[in-house]
Amino acid sequence: MSDDLSDLSKTRRSWNIATRNHNAHKGDQAALLRSGRDVLFPEELELLGPLQGLEVAHLQCNSGQDSLGLARRGARVTAVDFSDEAIAFARKLSADSGIAAEFVESEIIAWLSSTERRFDVAFTSYGTTPWLRDLSAWARGVARILKPGGRLVYVEFHPLTWSIKPDFALRGDDYFATEPFRDPVNDYVVQSGAGLGAVTRGETVPNTEPATSWQHTVAQVVDSLVQAGLAIEALREWPYSNGCRTIDSLIDLGDRRWGWPPGVARVPLMYGVSAKKP
Repeated sequence: MSDDLSDLSKTRRSWNIATRNHNAHKGDQAALLRSGRDVLFPEELELLGPLQGLEVAHLQCNSGQDSLGLARRGARVTAVDFSDEAIAFARKLSADSGIAAEFVESEIIAWLSSTERRFDVAFTSYGTTPWLRDLSAWARGVARILKPGGRLVYVEFHPLTWSIKPDFALRGDDYFATEPFRDPVNDYVVQSGAGLGAVTRGETVPNTEPATSWQHTVAQVVDSLVQAGLAIEALREWPYSNGCRTIDSLIDLGDRRWGWPPGVARVPLMYGVSAKKP
């Protein structure tokens, strides 16, 4: 087995454990969806625009909560993730909530390069591209699956976040790091509380399986999309983090957001891109 395949296998196992741990804190998610609520944020919805009747590919969908929020808004959703645990949970959540979506278990680059389906929108958000070594292959794959005039909507934690320590000093990860990181996927859901839908502290198991990730700068992400032939329509930055408390010292701003405390100079914690296929 090659190093890449070994890393992928370990990363999948780490995400399978993390997925079970994360969902253990979230209570009855199907009931939440049946009540008419979902977990999408305004920033994503503003970039997405109206979805009624559109074919949407949700890339690296995790457990499908966002996928079903897209489907609720009238999209025909095909959602893809490499974690068998996440896909199994998403399919059950779809059935239990009564919201239809198609969930596909696949490594995302492989799916992007092989599917014959074409989409009006590709959507991906929050902790997706850092798990991919080859941004160029990802961007080419996104361009491949979009119909002419189709759009990518991408919302991500700003990579500068990982350089900042809880005391707000720049002593974390190198913004321009090129070597991979290998760490277990942590229980960021319980650390983020209601921001990520945690309603209880559920029963979890230790996750010691290393997952491989990479640091990609904003410029690298945007350039990969441009080189793949996509036209950038919008580039946004926000001084807060949706859902996830990415730095322990961030404070609760309400509305499931975390931000900088008073007296601290703000830098972006999230960014978003909308890119169109000519």
